[in-house]
Amino acid sequence: MTAENRNPPQAQEVDTLEAQILDAIDRWVEKEVRPIARQYDQADEYPRELMEQMKELGLFGATISSEYGGLGLGATTYAKIVARICEVWMAPSGIFNSHLIMANAVERAGTEEQKAHWLPRFASGELRGGIGLTEPNAGSDLQRIRTVAKRDGEHYVINGTKTWITNGIEGNCLAVLVKTDPETDPPHRGMSLFLCEKGPGFSVGKKLKKLGYRAIDSAELIFEDYRVPAENLIGGVEGHGLQQALGGLELGRINVAARGAGMARGALKLALEYAKERETFGKPIARHQAVQIMLADMSTRAEAAGLLVREAAERFDSGRRCDLEAGQAKLFASEAALKNSTDAMRIFGGYSYSTEYEIERFYRDAPLMCIGEGTNEIQRLIIARQLVERSGG
Repeated sequence: MTAENRNPPQAQEVDTLEAQILDAIDRWVEKEVRPIARQYDQADEYPRELMEQMKELGLFGATISSEYGGLGLGATTYAKIVARICEVWMAPSGIFNSHLIMANAVERAGTEEQKAHWLPRFASGELRGGIGLTEPNAGSDLQRIRTVAKRDGEHYVINGTKTWITNGIEGNCLAVLVKTDPETDPPHRGMSLFLCEKGPGFSVGKKLKKLGYRAIDSAELIFEDYRVPAENLIGGVEGHGLQQALGGLELGRINVAARGAGMARGALKLALEYAKERETFGKPIARHQAVQIMLADMSTRAEAAGLLVREAAERFDSGRRCDLEAGQAKLFASEAALKNSTDAMRIFGGYSYSTEYEIERFYRDAPLMCIGEGTNEIQRLIIARQLVERSGG
């Protein structure tokens, strides 16, 4: 039996489409992303040209269903796109990933009217943004948020502060987690998620300076008597906001895992190329056993990370529960990115501290993957609890 016969026609069409999309992404990365990465990272300047190009590529609608104007890509193809970009520069993936978490919350939990109104505008990039969860006193423990929304006729009035919000400055719409009933116990029963377009009462407190993940804005946002229409309450019913936000984070964790896998592979490529060129004691350092051992471990980590990402993405696409698999992928791939970046720094030696070499950016960007979308300590708890639950404990 030939390979063609083993794959049904529909699967062959999907594979062809994926190959075309990935080829377009590869060409875009080499032509547009790689040449500007160092400049924009060091200047901490938002890459508006890339943002406009992302619109043309359809990345703002990558996972949004085609009936709403999106590309309708599954998590498997989407993860490959993210990994390809992050092999070169991790930061740009944040422009559309946070945005797609917001869109995913609407597509999964929104009313039909909300889907029809918001998703086409998200897919086109007319509205761009992300998700507003974290507060100065609440990171992993979201039930401690203090931002409150009080009903006032056909509107809610929001007051509170969010922090570390990706696309908070350059974006124009956010899905914001609030408490509509602060007295409810447990707290999650009084939490809701609203789509908030920028306007009076919705302001940027400050842009946050960062070690890495530069060029992409992370901001503090302040809500002072901000009025949002009641029809912007995702799902139309109070009390489901935390579940809606956490449901979107499954896709977010697959994205972070894909970033980690891409960065692990990117750091390996940089280290391998340098090791073949750099000579000591009359031969390339790639010929030295100590360096070969490091390269072997880096390669294995990158490959394993990619396989874990694929497993999580395939489960997500099949509609099966994947919090265990997404947690495993995010945990391993992010640590692989961090370790590979560190090992690559050692292979580069003194040159690794020079901003003339790309590896120092990988070294600064990688730690974020161990923190974002739930710290790796939280991932370990999620993994352990799921193992116990699935084993019948």
